[in-house]
Amino acid sequence: MLFDLGGTLIDNYDFTHYANLARRCFLEVEEEPLAHALAEVERETDCPHPTARDEWTNPEFWGAVLARATGKAVDRATAERFLALARSEPGSYRLYSDSRRCLEELADQGRRLGIVSNSTSEARVRAILDRAGVLPFFERIISSGSEGVAKPDPEIFRRALGRMKLDGPEALYVGNLAYTDAQAARAAGLHGIWLNRAGTGLGSDPPEITSLLEVPLCVRRLEAGEPVA
Repeated sequence: MLFDLGGTLIDNYDFTHYANLARRCFLEVEEEPLAHALAEVERETDCPHPTARDEWTNPEFWGAVLARATGKAVDRATAERFLALARSEPGSYRLYSDSRRCLEELADQGRRLGIVSNSTSEARVRAILDRAGVLPFFERIISSGSEGVAKPDPEIFRRALGRMKLDGPEALYVGNLAYTDAQAARAAGLHGIWLNRAGTGLGSDPPEITSLLEVPLCVRRLEAGEPVA
């Protein structure tokens, strides 16, 4: 079992904090417009470009979010300043309410768990998981910042498989983005599931769930040769 990190296991967006960081960059923005803008840009950049969703190394991503939230053009230097502040002062992260129970159930079943994340570095991912109290669940952590390759490039999934000594059909990947996570994992030969917390759970291309609590059942369905979701 492989998981995305931010937006899947961890709620990594502290919009009060980010609005304060934006103001330090001389951008007046409130929490709600910032949250809406980020959701919109995430959907728009969930597409076949290897760096489209590597937001922690992509000032274009945050420039688009800040411009959408403020209704004003945001130059690259301002986006880079905001991004530098967000990296050095990341704000508060928290586990989603369904994360720990999902991980505990999978661990009780003897599943091997790993992370494949578009993130600044493996060390940062480990620190986030450690603060959340779930680091011991994970056998391997693959970060785009440390690997030099980002989702949706299939190479990052192949590296995870290689280090866990797995073939693609033996692995299931769960992430909160339909293309960058679920479809990209499938393109790399894994099973892929889209965690769409705001959805209906009825989608089949890629298979869609609305809660991590559905993951153990998805695994059992796969083992039985049934549709994942």
